[in-house]
Amino acid sequence: MRKQTFIQGTIILLFAGIINRMLGFIPRIALPRIIGAEGVGLYQLGYPFFIVLITVITGGIPLAIAKLVAEAEGENRPEQSRKILQTGLALSLSLGIVFTFVALFSASWVASVLLTDQRVYYTFVSMTPMIAIVAVSSIYRGYFQGKQNMIPSAFSSVLESIIRIFFMLWFSWLLLPKGIAFAAAGAMLGVTVGEIAGMLALLGQYYFNDKKDRSELPPSVDTTIQDTQGSDGREPAQTTTPVLKRLLGISVPVTAGRLIGSFSYLLESIITVRSLALAGIAAAAATAQYGSLQGMVIPLLLLPGVLSSSLAASLVPSLSEAAARNDLPTIHKRMHQALRLAMVTGAPFAAVMYILAVPLCSLMYGNAADTAPMLRMMAPFAVFLYVQAPLQAALQAMDRPGKALINTLIGAIVKILLILLLASRPEYGILGAIIAIMVNSLLVTLLHGYSVVKLTAMSLRWSDPLKILAATVIMAAGMSYVYTSVPISPSQWIQFLAAAACGMAIYLSICLLSGLISRRDLERVPFFRRWRS
Repeated sequence: MRKQTFIQGTIILLFAGIINRMLGFIPRIALPRIIGAEGVGLYQLGYPFFIVLITVITGGIPLAIAKLVAEAEGENRPEQSRKILQTGLALSLSLGIVFTFVALFSASWVASVLLTDQRVYYTFVSMTPMIAIVAVSSIYRGYFQGKQNMIPSAFSSVLESIIRIFFMLWFSWLLLPKGIAFAAAGAMLGVTVGEIAGMLALLGQYYFNDKKDRSELPPSVDTTIQDTQGSDGREPAQTTTPVLKRLLGISVPVTAGRLIGSFSYLLESIITVRSLALAGIAAAAATAQYGSLQGMVIPLLLLPGVLSSSLAASLVPSLSEAAARNDLPTIHKRMHQALRLAMVTGAPFAAVMYILAVPLCSLMYGNAADTAPMLRMMAPFAVFLYVQAPLQAALQAMDRPGKALINTLIGAIVKILLILLLASRPEYGILGAIIAIMVNSLLVTLLHGYSVVKLTAMSLRWSDPLKILAATVIMAAGMSYVYTSVPISPSQWIQFLAAAACGMAIYLSICLLSGLISRRDLERVPFFRRWRS
C-alpha cells in the first residue's frame, strides 16, 4: 500500500476537503430554495442527535486505530494491523446496531418532549440507517490513516458528497408535495444514500489494497506465526484482548472530549429554540432562525477550516512519532507550521465574509436580510475556529486528550449558560446564541493554546499574528473600496468576485513581501511546482 509524507497527506486531504466543501454548498444553496428556512431548520434540529450518537460509536476509535496501526506498520506486522481493524470493526459495528434501535424507539419521545417541533420525527427516523454505516466507514478511514495512505479516505469522501448532493435534493423535491416535514426527511435520506456509497468505496479500496499487500509479502514469511508466538516462544503482548484494551484506553478519553462538543451542540439546538420561545418568538419562526444560523451561516464560516482539518488529520501521526522520540524541535516546527498556515489561510476568508456579507448571503441563499448580520457578526471570530483544530490535534497526538476534554467542557458550559441568559431575552433573541458561540470559540482556542504551550514549552511568534492582522485590515479596506466605489459590472456576482479577487491579491502580495509566505512555501504546492518547472 502506498504511503504519503506529512505534506503529501495534508495536500491530498486538503484537495478532497476543498472539493467536498465546495460541493457541500450546492445543497446549502439549493435546499433552502426547495424547502425554505423552516425546512432547513427541521433538518438541522434532528442533526445534533445524530452527531451525539455517532460520537458515542466512533468518537475516538478511528484515532485509536490510526495510532495502533501506525505502530504495527512501523514494526512491519501487517497481520497485527488487520487484527486491530477487525477488533475496531466489531466494537464500532456492535455499538452502531445497538444505537440504531435506540434511536428508532426514542424518535417519538425526542420529537415530542425534547424538541418544540414534532415534525422533526420524520427527519429523526430517516437518519437512523446512517448510524451503523458511518460506524463502519470511520473505522476504515482510521485504518488507512494509520497506513499513512490518505487516498482512499479522500476518494470515498468526494464520492459520498457527489452521491449525497444528488439524492438529497432529489428526495426533498419528490417529497415536498407531502409537506415540509417529509421534504426535510427526504433530504436526510439522501445523506444516507451518500454514506452508503462512501462506505462501499472504502470497502472496495480496502480489499484491493489488502490483496495487493498480501501478494507482495515474501512467501517465506509466516505472518500468522509471528503474531501468535514471540521470538522467545512466549505469547506476544498483542493478542485480541490487549488490542481491545488498548483501543478503549486511547478512544475513551477522546470520545469523552468529543461527546462534550456533541452534547453541547445538542443542548445548543434544544436550548436555543426553547430560549427563543421564552423571548416570545413563535416555534416556526424560532426553527427558521435556527435553520438560518446552523444551516447557512455556520457552513460559510467553516468553509476555510478545510485546511485546518487536513492539518489536524496529518498532524496526529507526525506529532505522535516526534513525541515518542522526545523530539521537541520537530514538535515546535510542526506546530508553528500548522498554526501559521491556519491563520494565513483563514484570515482573508474571514475578511471577505465580514466586508462582503450582504452580497455573499444574497448570492448564496437569496436572503441577506436574516443571514448577513449573523455572518458579519461572527466572521472575525472564525479565525479562532481555524486555529482550534490543529491545537486540539496536538493535545491528542501527545496523549493529553484529558486537557482537550477539560477545555472543551469549560467552553461548552459557558456557551450553554450564555444562550440561556441572552437568547431568552427579547432584545437579543438569536443574537444571544451567536454571542455564546463566539465566546465559546475564543475561550476554547485560548485554553487549547495555553495547554499546548505549557506542554511543549513552545515559544509564541507574535510577529506572525500581527503581520496577518495588518494584511487582513488592508485587504478589507481594499475590498470595501472596490465593491462600493469601483463600478466594474452591473452584475452582483461579477462585482462581488472582482472585489474579492482584488482583496485576495492585496493580501497575497503583503504576505509575500512580509515573509508570511515564502517562495519555498509556494513550491511545495504541486500546481506552483509544475508551473515553475
